Amino acid sequence: MTISSIEIAQQADLWPITRVAEGLGIPEDVVVPYGRFKGKVALPYLASLADRRQGRLILMTAVSPTPAGEGKTTTTVGLGDALTRLGEKAMICLREPALGPVFGMKGGAAGGGYAQVVPMEDINLHFTGDFAAIGVATNLLAAMIDNHIHHGNALGIDVRRVSWRRVLDVNDRALRDIVAGLGGTGNGYPRETGFDIVVASEVMAIFCLATSLGDLKQRLGRIVVAYTRDRLPVRASDLNAHGAMAALLRDALAPNLVQTLEHTPAFVHGGPFANIAHGCNSLMATGSALRLADYVITEAGFGADLGAEKFVDILCRTSGLRPSAAVIVATVRAMKYHGGVAVADLATEDVPALERGLVNLERHIHIVREVFGLPCVVAINQRVEDAPAEIDALIAGAARLGVTAVPARHFTEGGAGAEDLARAVLAELNEGVDAGVSDLQFTYPDDASLWDKAKAIATKIYGAAGITASTAVRDQLKRLQQDGYGHLPVCIAKTQYSFSTDVALRGAPTGHHVDIREVRLAAGAEFVVLVCGTIMTMPGLPQVPAAESIDVTDDGRITGLF
Repeated sequence: MTISSIEIAQQADLWPITRVAEGLGIPEDVVVPYGRFKGKVALPYLASLADRRQGRLILMTAVSPTPAGEGKTTTTVGLGDALTRLGEKAMICLREPALGPVFGMKGGAAGGGYAQVVPMEDINLHFTGDFAAIGVATNLLAAMIDNHIHHGNALGIDVRRVSWRRVLDVNDRALRDIVAGLGGTGNGYPRETGFDIVVASEVMAIFCLATSLGDLKQRLGRIVVAYTRDRLPVRASDLNAHGAMAALLRDALAPNLVQTLEHTPAFVHGGPFANIAHGCNSLMATGSALRLADYVITEAGFGADLGAEKFVDILCRTSGLRPSAAVIVATVRAMKYHGGVAVADLATEDVPALERGLVNLERHIHIVREVFGLPCVVAINQRVEDAPAEIDALIAGAARLGVTAVPARHFTEGGAGAEDLARAVLAELNEGVDAGVSDLQFTYPDDASLWDKAKAIATKIYGAAGITASTAVRDQLKRLQQDGYGHLPVCIAKTQYSFSTDVALRGAPTGHHVDIREVRLAAGAEFVVLVCGTIMTMPGLPQVPAAESIDVTDDGRITGLF
């Protein structure tokens, strides 16, 4: 009988969170417990670590995702547990699951099998309330904008140019575009607006990029929420909203400490999507982990074209963090999918299809090694049904590309199943030290125009022939350039399922064009969002949402998370 991931998690022997903290040298009195098995580490203590030597950072990324799932979070956990088993002081950093995908397609995002962070139900559901705080802070600002307009509009806000949107941590397509303020003069001015999912909000991005409470408040104050009729920006600080927003986020900013099934410590904190935001764990968490452990594995969302690109070009550029190596997660099923196999047929052995799909892995290796200049290892997240000939073909294909590919069985065996992967990563790190690996490379220079930055990502990362945009979008980019925002990095929002903006183009398409549909300034987060193709910043639920399978028993036990 197969045991589910949630059953494995519920049967786990968890350590009190203070014991997990003790293993990192964190005093008990700086751990703020949320129950027995999760807690936050106080910000003043983390600030006191600033002068400590930093450990080595390993970036976890993957091939282009498929409907079958690749298991990047699971592999992050497995590698962390394997390093711990080998006697290394390791820690992992993950993003918090958003309720949208938990109740939508995923049904859970805390790893799986015997490679999970726990308590799994808590992490997947309300956890420590961080997302609720981010949502309330975002919606408070929205309310203060409408309230200011209602009470005389002293700032002269043009109601047609209010760009700030409300948020919700549930997929709800009906709220993408709405009209607010209906019902008479007492309810304000009617205007078109809409909702985004919490993880796509600028407050989430700011939360994950802030280095302190002071930095958080300053960034919140710089948010541009609207424009006047004279096209002058109106900021959150003009509404005196940033102080209250920071107060709502004060406790949330402290990273959440939990553990894996094998008691490896983990910071699970922040959670922007990499297809519509910058897709990285919070800087507070990753930066702190590097001063608490010798090896830190941090996960960036989706493939190297999305999460890893934004990790490098946004997070590393602004923070100074530098990964020492990367791990690219690949699966036999993903390679067959990108080789043209239908989802229903992925369990059937098909070496020729796998070899056709290797072009997708090749492109991701190129991005990591040639564009970013990082040494890398391919982790083959092995499934029970994978045929030996398929595993061998994947290993051989990676070898032809000059990269070591290592099968890992952490899903079924825990950290023991990823020890070979851990040894390969350590060998790559040690070789990098001996060879004097060059500094991290960015996709584009700071002084490139916003248009040229987008073009560089499209051509160097996506394999596109170029970018396109309407006259209105081009004019908006020119205005942002003229207004002094040209130095900011760009954050491209596009589908995660293809290097193009067309989900049907599998493998490694070339010669396509990336169309920029919309431009959003994130002045507080300090990047410019370029919405491309048909991507939505408020997703919808699938035909059969995971919520239909999630339940709670009469004695309070959660079921259906996976």
